Amino acid sequence: MNPKLKRGLRRTGITLAVLFTLYFLMAYAVLPAYWRHYEHNPGLEEAPKTTVKAWGKPGDPLNVGLIGTEEEIVQAMMRAGWQPATRKTIRAGLRIAESELLKRPYPNAPVSNLYLWGRRQDLAFEQVLSKGPGKRHHVRFWQADALGQNGKPLWIGAVTFDRSVGFSWLTGEITHHIAPDVDAERDKLMADLQRTGQLVKTYQVTGVGATLRATNGEGDWYYSDGELTVGVLSPGNAVQAMPPVELATPKKIKAKNSIWKSLGGLLKFFEKF
Repeated sequence: MNPKLKRGLRRTGITLAVLFTLYFLMAYAVLPAYWRHYEHNPGLEEAPKTTVKAWGKPGDPLNVGLIGTEEEIVQAMMRAGWQPATRKTIRAGLRIAESELLKRPYPNAPVSNLYLWGRRQDLAFEQVLSKGPGKRHHVRFWQADALGQNGKPLWIGAVTFDRSVGFSWLTGEITHHIAPDVDAERDKLMADLQRTGQLVKTYQVTGVGATLRATNGEGDWYYSDGELTVGVLSPGNAVQAMPPVELATPKKIKAKNSIWKSLGGLLKFFEKF
């Protein structure tokens, strides 16, 4: 081989190796560490970031939390227009099929089980949009006493939008497929609670972390700025006339969220093609 060409190839190889190393460090070490913040609830730093399927594969990302008693959670969600989901049974499954085939509403349709700390969801709520159960907003909550504040537990949750009923990309089971913009669902849930005066305070901490191409337990992809929004419920569900107090988010996190919002807009655009 020509010595000059050999030296050029060697320099090119070294340059590519350096660039790859820098990319790896920035993408998987420097930036994720720079974007992590738990100043408003330090206990969440060691908490799980995603739910888990029954066979152990990561499920939907954890992106919301509510602080309050179980009764306050149920009342607040119902006032905000979210209905409790029924337990998953054979009879409920048959009713889902009937509802989908006949296009009859089923506002309390069950949700599939996801797991956190070795147990399935403690509470689940939904808003059904179509006549059948195919399109719906839904959220699962797990009670976490140790992560609560002021003597009340935190209910950490995963909220997503079911865009259709279909077959699992991974198992072939009949299931719901989620829409990729999970941040929109997080923000909608908090807006619903705020609209009905159920929140006294909100704040964000790092959740699953900024991502543009992740998949849940059914093989559905999603993107997110990676933040988990926590809302503190009004004691006794007393209606609040004023907007909730919003605890400050670090400037670097706001900058990252703005970038991810723009990138999410581009992804939505390309989804159409």
